[in-house]
Order: sequence, then C-alpha cells, then structure tokens
Amino acid sequence: MFTGIVTDVGEITRLNQVAQGQLHRMRIACDYDQTTIADGASIACNGVCLTVVASGKEEGKTWFDVDAAAETLGMTTARHWGKGTSLNLERALKIGDELGGHIVAGHADGIATIVRRDDLPDMARFELKTVRELARFVAAKGSVTLDGVSLTVNTVDDVAFSVLIIPHTLAVTTLGGWKAGSEVNIEVDLMARYAARLSEMK
Repeated sequence: MFTGIVTDVGEITRLNQVAQGQLHRMRIACDYDQTTIADGASIACNGVCLTVVASGKEEGKTWFDVDAAAETLGMTTARHWGKGTSLNLERALKIGDELGGHIVAGHADGIATIVRRDDLPDMARFELKTVRELARFVAAKGSVTLDGVSLTVNTVDDVAFSVLIIPHTLAVTTLGGWKAGSEVNIEVDLMARYAARLSEMK
C-alpha cells in the first residue's frame, strides 16, 4: 500500500524488451539508499506498483530493476516509457508512517488524458477526462491518484474533472511537465469503489 506522496523522482536509464514484447525490464536511477531496497520490495512508479528484481549503485547513484508485464503495459502509460522517462516514485507504506495523502493500492485502473492546462499565479489547474466506467468513481472534493500523486478533485463534469496543483507539488514531481494531450495513470479512490460495489449488491 501507498499514500500518493511522492518521495523521489527517478529516471529510466535502461529498458529491455523480454519475452516477445510481453515483458519490459526497466532500470530506474533514484536517490534512495540502496541498502534499504530489498529484492521483492514494492515501489510505485508513476502510480504503478512494481516489484524490485535487482538493485545496486553505479557512479554514485542508486538503481533498481523492475519488470512491467503485458497487463501493465496494456492498461497504463508504461507502454510509452523509454530511456530518459522521469517517474514519480514512492516506497511502500510501513506501519507507523505518516499517512499524508490517502490509501493507494498502486494498481492503476487506467488512463486519464489532460484536456487543458491553466497556469495560475500560485498554482496550475488541469482538466482531465477518463472513461465513463472510471469517471463514476471520481467525486468533487474526493481523492484521486494521478501518476502516483494523491490529489483532491476540484470539479466534476460527466467524464471530465479538474485538479489544482500547488507550486511545491509541481516542483517535486513530474506534474510540472504535464500539458494538454498528455496521458497519465489514474487510480480511483478505494472507498469510492467499495461504496459503489456495496450499492450494487443491495
């Protein structure tokens, strides 16, 4: 589990296609302490929970390898990642950690597309749209995870919704590079999903 609070921005330094395109192995450089990264650990990469299969240090920089399987490549923006892609990173939540965002599974539900970006004096406003089956879980003042970042929904209009991003978040995540047409990973709020399921069972 995660909280949607990004703790580092990593960069893909190597990408190998394995098993006839059904598996991509990626090497991600980061500033984490390599001694704290165990094989089998979970790290959210742009909101996608991936398993560490190896780690090390090279030229003073920590790196870890992860595999993205066919389903991940099909459902998320991972299919567009390449060498040089920057990724929002978050280590798995530990008992006793501060829950600064909201409960995030790291299981991206799909993709949202940025329709518009408005740069305001103290923040940026993004309007996005997603598919109807995911949009029904997005509510004004509710939580949503976009590229691994826990955000509060500002407005909702059918399959479109907006978020306001403060300068700190723009500076310490990849969100500052978002623009109209960009695709981002979306994970809807778990509570909204379960509430909808319970309603369906009545």
